[in-house]
Amino acid sequence: MFRTRLISGIILMAITIAVVVLGGNVLFGVLLVISMIGLYELYRIVKVNRSLPGILGYAAGLSFFLLLFWGLTEYQLMLFIFFLMLLMFAYVFGFPRFSTEQIAVSFFGLFYVSIMLSYIYQVRILEDGAWIVWLIFIGAWGSDTCAYAVGVLIGKTKIAPKLSPKKSLEGCIGGVAGAAIIGFVYATLIKGYVTDIVNPQLVFAIIGAASSVISQIGDLAASAIKRNHNIKDYGTLIPGHGGILDRFDSIIFTAPIVFYLATLLK
Repeated sequence: MFRTRLISGIILMAITIAVVVLGGNVLFGVLLVISMIGLYELYRIVKVNRSLPGILGYAAGLSFFLLLFWGLTEYQLMLFIFFLMLLMFAYVFGFPRFSTEQIAVSFFGLFYVSIMLSYIYQVRILEDGAWIVWLIFIGAWGSDTCAYAVGVLIGKTKIAPKLSPKKSLEGCIGGVAGAAIIGFVYATLIKGYVTDIVNPQLVFAIIGAASSVISQIGDLAASAIKRNHNIKDYGTLIPGHGGILDRFDSIIFTAPIVFYLATLLK
């Protein structure tokens, strides 16, 4: 199991690096596909993955990405309202086929999966985005590694025993500190290439710490959803890791935070 997890993790990391470095249409296309898979995994939990609410959700996710790609962001609010109206039509005229939870999760999925993941692309196209985008992964995967190491060494105080029995307060603090340090070191190495941020070392450290906090909440939120529906993993697409949402649960939360903090703190 460990060997499978390690190999698939290395492959996933290599693909991630290649796609993010290439950026542009390649990154956009990969995120669109990942978003559709993530929606399918979420919708499958409440059994709408192949029914009308799920189909409307896929269409809304695709539409959101296309509006983003074409720069028509002023129509996104219209999309959200139109999507909600269509879901309510399906709920009313299909009653009692669909439950309130199924309709709510169908709408929630657009934000939780498609919109949140799209921020990886939105960060990448920022000024200096080619460098800033890596803070998303530092705040998620880098933080997770640091939190695990500190938790194993000195972790004693459990913070959410019902959701994640192994997570400790010490580990969480270690994750935040580790992400801040990694962000600072990373900025030190590449500060000569960053042109739109006055003090990249301080800004990257702040973003690293903040995104670590958010990523840990995102990880626990994903665990809560799985606990509520009595499942271990969202899927089996990534051997040893589960599905897309299992591996990108913290990325979903860090991407928007990195985008807004990078915009505010530049």
